[in-house]
Amino acid sequence: MPSPDAIASTETPRNASHKPVRVIAVASGKGGVGKTSVSVNLSLALANAGQRTLLLDTDLGLANVDVMLGLSPRFTLADVMAGRCELADTVLEGPGGLWVVPSASGKRHMAELSAREHVGLVHAISQLDLPIDAMVVDTAAGIADGVLTFCQAAQDVIVVVCDEPASVTDAYALIKVLSRERGVNRVQVLSNQVAHPAEGRQLFDKLERVTSRFLDVTLSYLGAIPRDEWLRRAVQRQEAVVEAFPSSPSALAFREIARRASQWQAPAGPRGHVEFFLERLVSAPARSAAA
Repeated sequence: MPSPDAIASTETPRNASHKPVRVIAVASGKGGVGKTSVSVNLSLALANAGQRTLLLDTDLGLANVDVMLGLSPRFTLADVMAGRCELADTVLEGPGGLWVVPSASGKRHMAELSAREHVGLVHAISQLDLPIDAMVVDTAAGIADGVLTFCQAAQDVIVVVCDEPASVTDAYALIKVLSRERGVNRVQVLSNQVAHPAEGRQLFDKLERVTSRFLDVTLSYLGAIPRDEWLRRAVQRQEAVVEAFPSSPSALAFREIARRASQWQAPAGPRGHVEFFLERLVSAPARSAAA
């Protein structure tokens, strides 16, 4: 397996004129809450709104972004780590002009990468010479090192919760570890599969009460995605609901989430630790000052 530095060095140098990229990590304390569905539909909603968007699958051992979109990748991140291709070779064009970097499923060694290899992947992704406005990072569920590193390297973190006690408990555990071990002090909370809007707010309030008591973290309520038969049908068809059924309740909700995300304050500069597209963040203030 090549070193992380070797992975990054295989890529074409970035065009210095590219503007900073909005990087959003989507995470969850436990599996089964619809995290990947959120990542897929948020990415496509951003793309449909005119944002040039890259969806990065970092669920390194149990990846399924490509399955959800009906894509058949020739290469994945596992091939990059094995030295069989360069990272640029993995990029697929999905629906709506969305770019996708797929990972591998059923490759146990990918789920056991070292902390240094996770950082190497962050640097390698940052070398992709794509003119993107936003990148959505679909992480694995839980609090493994890779999840923490990819969340730390993003400018914004969305934690997905649903109406299960374990979901809220595990979401708190994830937020606690991100805060205390990685310095992430701002988290967006998205309630998924809710029966009515009030249920989504109640889930957020449960989480916010305990975090405000024990953690130095600012939680923001991003909104809720309704439980929707059209979403289930879209998953069965291996399509995003925002593409397959654009007027469905869940598709409308995803478009609203994308609208809110696009209004978040752009990154003003680097924060002093591992970060996606760090060079663009470093050079952007200098260009602004020169102008």
